[in-house]
Amino acid sequence: MKWYADRPARLARQVVADLLAVAWVWFWVVSALAAGDAVRALRAPGDRLADAGRNLSDTFGEAAANARDVPLVGGRLGEALDRGRNAGGTLTDAGATQVEAVETSALWLTVALIVVPVAFLLVTWLPLRLRFARHAAALRRLRDRGRTDLLALRALNALSPGDLAAFPEDPAEGWRRGDPEVVEALAARLLRAGGVRP
Repeated sequence: MKWYADRPARLARQVVADLLAVAWVWFWVVSALAAGDAVRALRAPGDRLADAGRNLSDTFGEAAANARDVPLVGGRLGEALDRGRNAGGTLTDAGATQVEAVETSALWLTVALIVVPVAFLLVTWLPLRLRFARHAAALRRLRDRGRTDLLALRALNALSPGDLAAFPEDPAEGWRRGDPEVVEALAARLLRAGGVRP
């Protein structure tokens, strides 16, 4: 494939377009990562809730273990304090759930902010670049094989009426006669239009 044109003006436009495509992807990746980090900052309350739940659970667990040593009422007191330990576990679970929800949201936001713009780029920019590369490579192969007659025939079908009207005589008639000047001129004009040096 031929990725870039031979003509400097078209080559410059293609390089600028490619650099803009790379900048577009870079911008959205950086923006998506920043947005993900901003959302992850919202997990702080969930972390604090989970920490408070663990501390509460540990405190009530130690108190329940010590209360069981009290004669006569130790068993009941230990059970009551175990309910406090269970409440701490509930708080820990609630905090962990909130943290998980924030992390999941941050991940999917980051993915969406990368995938959507890059998919847009791939649908708009990439097909144009691939079409040019295939077309220019085919034109170059025909040029290198010396098939100016085929290039001239393609030029008669592909060039605009304004381009064809610029010839001093009817280019179709010149092509039918096999006039080498007309055939060369048609082939050269098609090659230049396709970004390939004649």
